Amino acid sequence: MTPTNPQDFHRPAYHFLPAANWMNDPNGVIQWNGRYHLFFQYNPDGAYHANMHWGHAVSDDLVHWQELPIAIAPTPNSPDRGGIFSGCVVNDDGRPVAVYTGVNDDYSVQTQCIARGNEDLTRWEKFAGNPVLSDVPAHLGQTRDFRDPFVWREGDLWFMTISAHIAGVGGAVLLYRSPDLVDWEYLHPLYVGERARQGRNFECANFFRLEDKWVLIISVQGDQTPTNTLYWVGRLKNHRFVSERECVYDAGYSYASLMHFDESGRPLIYSWIREGRSADQQLAAGWSGVQAIPRVLSLDERNRLCSEPAPELKTLRGAHHSFNGADLGEGPLPIRGLALDIEAEFDVGGDRICGIELAASADGSEKVAIQYDSLAQTLNVHRQYRHENPELDSAPQGIPHALDLGETLQLRILLDGSVIEVIANGRGRVTSRFYASEATSQGLRVINPAAVASLDVWQLSNNS
Repeated sequence: MTPTNPQDFHRPAYHFLPAANWMNDPNGVIQWNGRYHLFFQYNPDGAYHANMHWGHAVSDDLVHWQELPIAIAPTPNSPDRGGIFSGCVVNDDGRPVAVYTGVNDDYSVQTQCIARGNEDLTRWEKFAGNPVLSDVPAHLGQTRDFRDPFVWREGDLWFMTISAHIAGVGGAVLLYRSPDLVDWEYLHPLYVGERARQGRNFECANFFRLEDKWVLIISVQGDQTPTNTLYWVGRLKNHRFVSERECVYDAGYSYASLMHFDESGRPLIYSWIREGRSADQQLAAGWSGVQAIPRVLSLDERNRLCSEPAPELKTLRGAHHSFNGADLGEGPLPIRGLALDIEAEFDVGGDRICGIELAASADGSEKVAIQYDSLAQTLNVHRQYRHENPELDSAPQGIPHALDLGETLQLRILLDGSVIEVIANGRGRVTSRFYASEATSQGLRVINPAAVASLDVWQLSNNS
């Protein structure tokens, strides 16, 4: 494995990604004996999707990550010979158990397998009886989508969701139970989607109790619908999910989220941040895919799913710049950088547009504009490149975001190389990518300074 070019200013500094090659879904996130473990989809052969292994990284604080050797690799002539697809890790009475999808060479057969780990989760022994689940329920019809186990324990029983799709209907989340992680009984669909509205297939379903509600998070593979992440909040009755709220979790490049409760009981969620550039550019860079900063989940008083970057991120904050509306003009701020943590509050009032421009070139021809439109009640990300480039995605991104009565707009923005994470009032999320033409495109400017109640910007150090 050859590390990528250290002068690559598109490469994030404080988000985790392996030294080189392809990474996608987070897998098996768990805190074990005080240390946070992140497994992830990884191709050791290059920056393209193939030959899936489980990569492995470990952290003491969710901020500084150490990449470890590959954890689980395909075994020839076995149910996972074509790849180790996504899954989770659970604590089985003091023994770590990885539950994952194994695939054949063309991915047409997807079965669920388990492996048992050692005390520091660096060595894994696959179960001799794999797969532990191979029968696709007949009512799904002809489908190859049967993957991404998410497992939790209730009393003496284990429960598991499988992400799938029902032919001619749409995505589905299937519910199973087991006394021992080996013998699984199919119960029924936990949730069935509508293809026209929610896409063709569901991936990476998470189902968990949060306070007195149950939350279902799903990544959607669309036909004409956007590829993004949805969530539902509701209740569980006789092991059937009753939805009470449906929303978009993230309207950008965030995908394949995976959550766990850490040893203190915090609900933490991790996500893969996809690329917004062509496969050829990814190969040329030598890396593809980034992990989002882990976030702490909560529900507000209206049962909306809120998330905030793990507070440990604040330990990376360096030079601090603070402003209010009276300090600001229309020009660029006296701050430059591609590794920033921004907290901004706007008193929207009757003003129609406000927000932040970042990664701006000196002449303003290239920039990212994060804009809130108070009339349309939308949060939008507009990416403007100096020259049109078909290898870079520059389509507008946005999400509905209505403010509550008397509520100000509160933005948390993380900029890191080509990664932009935007959270509005804890509940509106857009994750974006921007590949500036020049390393000097680091300008910052406020849109509608008169609306600013407060603005704080920190320059961040890296995660090494």
